[in-house]
Amino acid sequence: MGSEARVEVLPARVHGRYLIRQAKSGSHGLLIATHGYGMSAADMLAEVETIPGIGAWTVVSIQGLNRFYNTRSQEVVASWMTRQDRELAIADNIAFVGDVVARVVETEQIAAPLVYLGFSQGTAMAYRAAAGVDHLCHGVVALGGDVPPELAGRDLASRPRVLIGRGLSDEWYSEEKLESDLEILRSLGCEADVELFSGGHEWTDEFRTRCQGFLDSLAAAG
Repeated sequence: MGSEARVEVLPARVHGRYLIRQAKSGSHGLLIATHGYGMSAADMLAEVETIPGIGAWTVVSIQGLNRFYNTRSQEVVASWMTRQDRELAIADNIAFVGDVVARVVETEQIAAPLVYLGFSQGTAMAYRAAAGVDHLCHGVVALGGDVPPELAGRDLASRPRVLIGRGLSDEWYSEEKLESDLEILRSLGCEADVELFSGGHEWTDEFRTRCQGFLDSLAAAG
C-alpha cells in the first residue's frame, strides 16, 4: 500500500459579491447585513428593507463566499463556511467583509455609525466582523443566532451595543444559547438588549419594529 495522503492548503483568490443600496433620504449611517445558511445577498437585502425607517441608512448585503445551488429552485445561494478548514474560512470571511466595509466607507463617504445585522448563520459572521474588522463598530443586531465561541474572553477594541432577537418557539436558537450569549457579551463589556417575540426562526413585524428603535437610537447617539 502507498503512503497515506496528506492535506495541504493554499490561499486562492476568489471574488465575493455584495449588494449596496444607498440611503434614500439623508444618511444615518452604514448597515452591513450577513445572511443565513442557504440564502443569497438579495434574499437578505429584501428582509432588511422591510425594517421601518431603513431608507435613511446605506445598506450593504454581503454574500457568503461558499456558493451552491438550491436543489429545489436552482437559485444560487450561499453559506459562510462548512466544518472543512473552518478556521481558514473564518479568516477569509472576516477579511472579505473588512474589504467591503473599507471600500463602501471610502466610495460612499459614510460617517458613523456602523452596524452589523446578522440572521441565523450570519449572526456569528456579524459578531466576528464587529470584533475583527478595523472600522469601529457601534452596534450589532443578532437574529436567531449565537455568539461564536472564539470571541469569549477576547479584549474587544470596541464595545458595540447589541440587540438580540429570539422567537419564543425557535428550536435552533434556544433559551439556553441566549443566556450563554448574554454572559459572554457581559464579559466583553457589551450592553445587550433582548427582544423576545412570538414566532420561530424567522423575521417578524414585531422584531422589525424593535430594530427600527434600536437603529434610531444609534443614529441619534452619532
